[in-house]
Amino acid sequence: MTIEIDDSGTGDLIGDAFIGFLRKETEELIIKTLPLELFQNENWNNKKPYEVVVDLVKDGLTELKFEKDKEKILLCRGDIFDQVRTYFDENGIKFEPAIIEGKLQDAVEGKLVEHLRELGVRSNKLTKKSGAKRYFILFNWVARDFYNREKLVKNGFKRWKTVWREKAIEKFEINKKERHKTRKNHNINKPS
Repeated sequence: MTIEIDDSGTGDLIGDAFIGFLRKETEELIIKTLPLELFQNENWNNKKPYEVVVDLVKDGLTELKFEKDKEKILLCRGDIFDQVRTYFDENGIKFEPAIIEGKLQDAVEGKLVEHLRELGVRSNKLTKKSGAKRYFILFNWVARDFYNREKLVKNGFKRWKTVWREKAIEKFEINKKERHKTRKNHNINKPS
């Protein structure tokens, strides 16, 4: 028997992240949540998400009634699983680094997109595919209402603090001026 473990949202700009488990033979699926707060401020600096992921993996494997002598694990290669790999090695749990595709990836990325929609991201271009395109969809969404949406940002990321936060504020200010100008022009052109 084989269990796959994958993540979603751990590198995305906003919101929670998710860890998914799939027992391939029975298609038993479990998804656990890594709350946004773990990726903010001191929690991120203290590598709190990495610790919590170990606990979530232990819980997920317990729920799946994992038998380490009979089963193997296919583990996503992502950095978020660094301490999980150490835990597996220390406990004699067989695992292989893997690129997770198919049912589990679709489910865990789908859970992330559902969560982002619940936060208010309405872009039709938002998909299950991670990467730069999704980053900029989320960045632009934050920038449109920066001061109300900044609380949803994984602000522990170094590049957010050193580059992207200022760019988001700049974009917000430019958009604010454009909206004001458009409203002003609309009011001037209104028939009396």
